[in-house]
Amino acid sequence: MPLELLLTLVIGGITAIAVVLHLTGRSSQKVMTAAQAREAWLRQFPENHIAQLTLAEDGHAALVQLEDDTAPLGLVWSFGADTVARSLHDTKATRAKHGLHLRFADFSAPQVLLRLSAAETDAWLRQIVGADARPRAPKET
Repeated sequence: MPLELLLTLVIGGITAIAVVLHLTGRSSQKVMTAAQAREAWLRQFPENHIAQLTLAEDGHAALVQLEDDTAPLGLVWSFGADTVARSLHDTKATRAKHGLHLRFADFSAPQVLLRLSAAETDAWLRQIVGADARPRAPKET
């Protein structure tokens, strides 16, 4: 089979799969409830105890306040049809045009852009910056 024909078939097949997935709604971001955000956090960090959870208005992210003093804040956000959770320890938060830009100290998820309302952006930024300024208890070894 000529390379040009093979390449056309492969590209056409991948495009067709992407279109079918999009048309059937499988490419849309997960919209979480507070309970689902709590579950998503505990799925990745089962040893943590959640003190408070603030869900974004659009349901695509949640700010998690933990009872643990060593890592007081965490974030759960939608990544396609799934969720990702990360601690906000050593995270750089900056205001973006439509929300917050977070840069993690983690190569597996280096950054995320959260779409938040202006009021949410202000509140979340205050919490993140305030948590970063708090003194932390040393970890027990």
